[in-house]
Amino acid sequence: MKCELIAVGTELLLGEISNTDAQMISQGLSELGINVYHHTVVGDNPERLKEVLTIAKSRADIIITTGGLGPTADDLTKETIAAAFGKKLYMDKEQRERLHQRMGARMTPNNEKQAMLPENCEVLVNDWGTAPGCAFYAEGCHVIMLPGPPSECTPMFKYRARPYLEKLCTDGQVIRSRFIKIFGLGESAMEDKLAFLMNSLENPTAAPYAKEGECEVRVTAKADSEEEAYGLIDPVVGQIKEILGSVVYGVDVTSLEEVVVKGLIDKGLTISTAESCTGGLMGKRLTDIPGSSACYIGGAVTYSNEMKMKVLGVSPKTLENFGAVSAETAMEMARGIRKLTGADIGISTTGVAGPGGGSDEKPVGTVYIGLSADGVDKVIKPELRPTSSRQRIRNSSAGSAFDLVRREILEK
Repeated sequence: MKCELIAVGTELLLGEISNTDAQMISQGLSELGINVYHHTVVGDNPERLKEVLTIAKSRADIIITTGGLGPTADDLTKETIAAAFGKKLYMDKEQRERLHQRMGARMTPNNEKQAMLPENCEVLVNDWGTAPGCAFYAEGCHVIMLPGPPSECTPMFKYRARPYLEKLCTDGQVIRSRFIKIFGLGESAMEDKLAFLMNSLENPTAAPYAKEGECEVRVTAKADSEEEAYGLIDPVVGQIKEILGSVVYGVDVTSLEEVVVKGLIDKGLTISTAESCTGGLMGKRLTDIPGSSACYIGGAVTYSNEMKMKVLGVSPKTLENFGAVSAETAMEMARGIRKLTGADIGISTTGVAGPGGGSDEKPVGTVYIGLSADGVDKVIKPELRPTSSRQRIRNSSAGSAFDLVRREILEK
């Protein structure tokens, strides 16, 4: 089945916000085996939305819209779509009552507009906001309307739209996926290693994806039951893990830091961070993980040489002889934070994140990562592109540090 996504909102056209809804929905549709051929963004203008809808319903089996379901005068998505498909709007009393209960004293007459829905539609109840979504079939096309705010759109797609779509495309079967997470291997190298396998698969299928600083392989199967689907998927996952080896950091996990936190807690270990070029990013990413207080003691952002010496005890001679961006300084930073906090593992970053500050000897992207643990002192110098953005270098540095910790946990 072919799907077209239409995002409604002048703020998207003006670049005031990013269209993260489209990315999330496209990923979800891919998991269902639904092809997305077109993404369209249109402002809050009924005439232009009508034009877009006319084109979309001529070439798509499914149209999913986001945005324009609110109470204000420029929220005209439902009215325009209903008219385009020859449907009248009606006041859904149950949804109106939900709005009154949810909003209470904040309820104003214009808010009732959100409970106006196309006739003979399936109501998609919004438990995460005020505007309900809806779905209907007309003129050979399935139409799904979702609210625009990502905090509403994401759960609405997952828990309301997806079940509707599963009925359309699975013929009573289920589609399930597992996601193999990879760090330390580029997309082209990964695909080269797996090409023979991916090209031979029909059900399940395997598809590679490049993320910032890492890669992912999605293995998807269609079967009569969830158990049967995973029975098809898991042997392929095992084969891919065997081929790729230690660069696989997890399956169906959200991030490297999640794996690190879980690994530290399972082993009863603690960690502390000493950061220069990453500026607190490692600490931030670790504390984003619920329960990280069980393993993360704390950290120090020592951006200047003076702070490296005062807080972490880095030797003035080391800084004078080797510089702040060096393997020697990274090692002393890791030892220093471990001594300061009493953690089992100290991890450090120091480098040139750019866009300025580089030299012929130490160009932008030169980063050293130090790890100190019981009986272990290690320093690595990840390969980072000098043309990468400052944020990418910082993110990749933090990722390389977490991967170093992950490997150390495995060795223990």
